[in-house]
Amino acid sequence: MHDTTRPHDLLWGMTPAQLPADAPDWAHEVLIAGQPVVVRRAMVASGQLAVGLRGSSRDQRYASVMPACAVLRKVRPEQLVERLPVSDLPALLALKQLKPNMDALGLCWGVTGSVGFQLATGWPTVHADSDLDLLLRTSIELPRHKARSLLGLLDGAACRVDLQLETPSGAIALREWAGSARRVLLKCDTGARLVENPWDQAEMVA
Repeated sequence: MHDTTRPHDLLWGMTPAQLPADAPDWAHEVLIAGQPVVVRRAMVASGQLAVGLRGSSRDQRYASVMPACAVLRKVRPEQLVERLPVSDLPALLALKQLKPNMDALGLCWGVTGSVGFQLATGWPTVHADSDLDLLLRTSIELPRHKARSLLGLLDGAACRVDLQLETPSGAIALREWAGSARRVLLKCDTGARLVENPWDQAEMVA
């Protein structure tokens, strides 16, 4: 696949043979079962993709890389909110509840984390206490007062909701941007750094 791969995309095609020799047994098992990997933020060699594997428990997370040429299928977070299933799980109820408000923003948004993984694969990764993880693609600055309004909507949902603002330079937490701190934590391929405005390209190269 030749189009750009971004953090949180789910990828199919990685095989156990592409894992390092010291990879845990459960990582082999999830690939044998045909589960996807999720794109993570990291610097890797040309032709490689930084990915993460998830097992059946919260402590089963493994960072690895896969050849870009091995990708057979890709699902983006925004594709997973096009059609939502009927469910009484709080995280899925919250997603359905918030969808009209998120759509009304006029920006591209999607679902990640355990909810996104379950919607993409059918594997039962969501439980009664699961949080809802969302992302909102913001190519231009989201004013802080709008961030606070959006946070107010999320805090009224059926479960805890964490939303990342995906900027051209990396991701920041909506909760931080809606807060009063002058600087926020920006997560990017080279690591994490405190910035005043992640949309300010002059600050990014300083």
